[in-house]
Amino acid sequence: MPRRPGLSEFSLIDRFFTHRTRHTVLGVGDDCALIRPRPGHLLAISVDMLVEGRHFSKGTDPEALGHKTLAVNLSDMAAMGATPRWATLALALPRADAKWLAAYSRGFMRLARAHGVDLIGGDTTRGPLNLCVQIIGEAPAGQALRRDGARAGDEVWVSGTLGDAALAVAAGQQSIKLTTRQRLAATRRLDCPTPRVALGIALRGIANSAIDISDGLLADLGHICERSRLAAQIEFETLPKSALLNTYAATPFGQQALLAGGDDYELCFTAPRARRAAVLRTGSRTGVRVTRIGRMIRAPAGAIGVAVIDGDGLPLAPAQRGFDHFG
Repeated sequence: MPRRPGLSEFSLIDRFFTHRTRHTVLGVGDDCALIRPRPGHLLAISVDMLVEGRHFSKGTDPEALGHKTLAVNLSDMAAMGATPRWATLALALPRADAKWLAAYSRGFMRLARAHGVDLIGGDTTRGPLNLCVQIIGEAPAGQALRRDGARAGDEVWVSGTLGDAALAVAAGQQSIKLTTRQRLAATRRLDCPTPRVALGIALRGIANSAIDISDGLLADLGHICERSRLAAQIEFETLPKSALLNTYAATPFGQQALLAGGDDYELCFTAPRARRAAVLRTGSRTGVRVTRIGRMIRAPAGAIGVAVIDGDGLPLAPAQRGFDHFG
């Protein structure tokens, strides 16, 4: 029986990653893509890389992985209040596996279509599994949400719930035991995060600053503090958590998951107290739970950063403050 020819680099791109574009002058198939931003808008550009063994485990479902590869970039757009428009995708693959690629492409493109994102180019090569997306969006000039916009007196908010992805990681490392149902729920939060794009766009003109929670609440809110030259005070008891995480909330592990667990991809943002009702209406209108968890304050004696207090007003000192790729 004659052997079927394998996938070449260009047949792989043509078969799995060439799709009809909606707002692109020239997409996949040339040396460069051509795009035309809308008048009066700035381009918002971000890039993220997912590496097997560092960001996801060997054997992760490829369809979920396709989703997550784009979702983490969409989350950056959400944090800037930007509308995502275009993406490029670079893949290093150990081999050209048509079944794996079909599932990966399905997860990636389903999310791209849901958010109106055109895949306009990229690259493929042989190597250890490495997935890299550059995403480009638009924000009206002067309206993008930034990390340096927080003001003393702002209230600190987060979307959704925190910590479930950290439970999935811990279960995979056998640090905790979950039932099959619990593990599936936590793994879905880890592998298929929901980027809060609509919420981020709706917060333009309401929030003063924003960031997405990828490395943990303390680490990421700490970036807002650094850029805005302020401190933040967080009330641990107010942190939003799922029913699953709530069973661990009083344990040291649960505290770490809520405060420093990565891969939540929720939004953390600040807004003036006078806009509290507007924040709540925005959450309701976009169908996203939003929770007020603390406030921004002037940094005492230059102590820029995030402090956490418990239900009795006493300070909490978590062992870790977030994920560090080189830590």
